[in-house]
Amino acid sequence: MTASDSPPSAAIVALADRVEGAASDSPRFLLGIAGSPGSGKTTLATAIVAELNARHPGTASAVPMDGFHLANATLDRLGRRDRKGAIDTFDGWGFLALLDRIRTETEHTVFAPGFRREVDEGVAGEIAVEPATRIVVVEGNYLLVDDGPWARVRGALDEVWFCAAPSAVRETRLVHRHTRHGRSLAVAMDWARGVDGANAALIEATRERAALVVSGETGAVVD
Repeated sequence: MTASDSPPSAAIVALADRVEGAASDSPRFLLGIAGSPGSGKTTLATAIVAELNARHPGTASAVPMDGFHLANATLDRLGRRDRKGAIDTFDGWGFLALLDRIRTETEHTVFAPGFRREVDEGVAGEIAVEPATRIVVVEGNYLLVDDGPWARVRGALDEVWFCAAPSAVRETRLVHRHTRHGRSLAVAMDWARGVDGANAALIEATRERAALVVSGETGAVVD
């Protein structure tokens, strides 16, 4: 599945229909899309939000968990830079607080952080959730983890889906991503199999907690 300017696939249209139906009685509906690194959750969230905004402009927004990566300087101080992306390299409590703000602060704009891979850092206040936004699609690795602040994330969202892709597909995507942003092929492969692989083991174990499993390749419902 790739994002483009072409018409949305039937699968994306069906998913947008499902979200609209679930959100019909809610002043602000928060959909979570969890998944392992490289599964396609960002592309999926972007496609769904684009379809929803094509139907009703300005009513949907995507917010990534990646904006809550700890800064590289902080990771250096904590000795965690060599496994950036692990669950303890995020500000889980800060992320949870943002979800609460998005839910309750509907009369003014709520600004959320984004993440820029080209500099490998979060960007404060990059994403605006406007008062007119009725549907917020939140995507990230650890939305279904039942530990620490993450155990409260599921309850802060109305529904959570799991974006699934075969491990070989995810690894190929990750190696491409890492090399595109400056890592050598050897380092990229080590990171994809080591750091990303360890994180995926934790994330894949949360799949059964999702309300829906969606293919990160086609957007079709898996189960």
